[in-house]
Amino acid sequence: MKISLIGPTYPYRGGISHHTTLLFENLSKKHDVLFITFKRQYPKILYPGKTDIDPSKFAFKPRGALSILDSINPLTWIKTAIKIIYSKPDLVIFPWWVAFWTPQFYTISTIVKKFTSAKILFICHNVVEHESSLLKKFMTRLVLKKGDFFIVHSKDDQNNLNYVVNNPNVKLCFLPNFDILKIDHLPSKEDAKHELGLDNKDTILFFGFIRPYKGLLPLIQIMPKLIEQKPDLRLLIVGEFWKDKDLYYNLINTLNIQRFLRVYDGYIPNEQVPKYFCASDFVVLPYKSATGSAIVQMAYNFNKPVVATKVGSLSDVVMDGVTGYLVDKDNPEQLIQAILKMFENRKFMEFEKNIPEIEKNFSWDTMINSIESFFK
Repeated sequence: MKISLIGPTYPYRGGISHHTTLLFENLSKKHDVLFITFKRQYPKILYPGKTDIDPSKFAFKPRGALSILDSINPLTWIKTAIKIIYSKPDLVIFPWWVAFWTPQFYTISTIVKKFTSAKILFICHNVVEHESSLLKKFMTRLVLKKGDFFIVHSKDDQNNLNYVVNNPNVKLCFLPNFDILKIDHLPSKEDAKHELGLDNKDTILFFGFIRPYKGLLPLIQIMPKLIEQKPDLRLLIVGEFWKDKDLYYNLINTLNIQRFLRVYDGYIPNEQVPKYFCASDFVVLPYKSATGSAIVQMAYNFNKPVVATKVGSLSDVVMDGVTGYLVDKDNPEQLIQAILKMFENRKFMEFEKNIPEIEKNFSWDTMINSIESFFK
């Protein structure tokens, strides 16, 4: 099958970039894939983080990706569409995650559908973006109506898509493994803890971009109660604050728990990611809302169990009592008990043994088979 794939890759950072890169690599094993990526992703003024450029020394760079698409230059949108038309694809794949990409993807898909018989597939990382608005929802509906096929990563997003597109041809496929971040020689837990100044401390990890919906504030708020029962507990907070950074630091200072936390504010280069997971006993995802989250797959890559809330796909990919514990969202007492329960008799070590078998459910073969099945 001839496929055109549009989306971010290196030098752009983040989970969508990693996912699109790995999708290209795995599709290319069986199909003829044209990969068109971005010449410019976001204008600096519109990007909430410090930069969208990946600082990693160890970066996954796909061969043959064409850097054509400039998000604010309409001529490159047309150039992208023409390049796709001349490749005569059977399928054109767009990742979808924020309404910012409405004019670009709408223009490209409209031109491609007019001059080819190609089908359009949207892989929806979020059908409707977090912290959305009526305008963004309208823009999302406008572009997704161009799709013939859809892949979503959670049952919640499957329901969301039904409100956006009438009778969509949609398949549910959980996020595959993010093994792009594995390295040959992982540090031992002891060495990683020592490097981070956590010798002999029980450690939990909150990892990823810090945004309100991810529930870091409630996690910080329960730390005094956790510390009261486990004085040797430490919380690793690793990720870039997108806004309201002072709100988090003021809460930490008010609770006087500075010495029980390690905060690493910033995007973490690929080569530095392993030490944070290796130093941790397990990962905590106290999200208030979610569709999918690559953090679970990252945790599994490093054989780490997860405590998570029952939102989005988290309750589908975290096996309660097998690879971690699930709790109700906005229920601090349940979260406290789940974290403490993980440490009872080193329960997390039992869960670590279950992860390799469960991880097989999130293979790239499953994702590729889902894409191919639209044509069967």
